[in-house]
Amino acid sequence: MSLLAGKKALILGLANDKSIAYGIAKKFYEHGATLGFNYLDERIEKRVRPIAEEFNAELVVKCDVSKDEEIQNLFNEVKEKWGNIDIIVHSIAYANKEYLKDYYYKVDRASFLEAMDISVYSFTAIARQFLPIFNEGGSLLTLSYYGAEKVVYNYNVMGVAKAALEASVKYLARDLGEIKNLRVNCISAGPIKTLAAMGIAQFSEIQKVAEERSPLKKSVTIEEVGNTALFLCSDLASGITGEIIYVDAGYHIIGM
Repeated sequence: MSLLAGKKALILGLANDKSIAYGIAKKFYEHGATLGFNYLDERIEKRVRPIAEEFNAELVVKCDVSKDEEIQNLFNEVKEKWGNIDIIVHSIAYANKEYLKDYYYKVDRASFLEAMDISVYSFTAIARQFLPIFNEGGSLLTLSYYGAEKVVYNYNVMGVAKAALEASVKYLARDLGEIKNLRVNCISAGPIKTLAAMGIAQFSEIQKVAEERSPLKKSVTIEEVGNTALFLCSDLASGITGEIIYVDAGYHIIGM
């Protein structure tokens, strides 16, 4: 059974084949979706192009989501090649790694605003830009982490940004459900050793603690996140919007 047959999905933020975005793209492709990708710069493009070929994706566009003109160009390319779209996956986050260690209060204004712009505002900017070509009943998905709601040492400014992102999911769900029956959801994934995660101080220790304390006593995989993304962006989840779905081996339910 192909859950996404005939669907067009734009995957934003793929860095390499260890990315959560890769796990999502793989599941989407296996279930019949036509895929498109963005890349930030030439360095990332070298990693994205072979993956795009793996998934028979002809749509690969440069887009720095901190620049409105590049979001506009991405929209123009998608509109020209596809005409419309069904799914956007936002797997983009950034914070100055200098502030992904030590204490949160030390973050400077420029770094705070940069983290908010790239990690949070870009999701809203993308949603607004692509609204005119979204098919009715389409789906937007973004990614978060437990550090959005509880203090995780060294996550710092990214935790604050993810909290804002999760609030954005809820407000966008209200807006876009009313306007075009679009669903907006978020996956809060457990710690996974991705390129982005490596910028967090003592990440391996964070992952080790999550494995020890989670009910399933393990780390989750990009494939497990991909399966949940597949469900959320398919018609099986047609009644679900504005949700933060945890794929973290149950870690978030544990108290003392």
